[in-house]
Amino acid sequence: MSNKSKKLNRAFDEKILAKAQKVTEKYEIIMSFEDGEWYGRGLEMPNVFGDGKTPDECIQNTKEGLISVVAHLLEQGEVVPSPACEGNRTEQVNVRLTKEEKIILNASAKSQGFHGLADFLRAKAFAVPV
Repeated sequence: MSNKSKKLNRAFDEKILAKAQKVTEKYEIIMSFEDGEWYGRGLEMPNVFGDGKTPDECIQNTKEGLISVVAHLLEQGEVVPSPACEGNRTEQVNVRLTKEEKIILNASAKSQGFHGLADFLRAKAFAVPV
């Protein structure tokens, strides 16, 4: 972390925090259940995670993580991802894969909670390093 960066273990400016909450309220959370624990991550920010004993606790913890990361990015003047539901996609890209590549990508998408290959590829390509 550079000397200019602020640590995340402190309070955010109220205006920044309010903006981060507004941005993330439409973010989608992908959840899975393993070994008696719920795990969540953001669709728009797949490197932000949360967990909990119940689905509600997992969602709340994941939302808190998303809000914190978005607030930090806003403080740094970085661009944050728009909610996936607001995307107005007008362009199409075609990619040719081998049958095996498609099977591997579909399996990865499914195992990570994505509804389809397109969402998986978008999330991976536009992931914001955290």
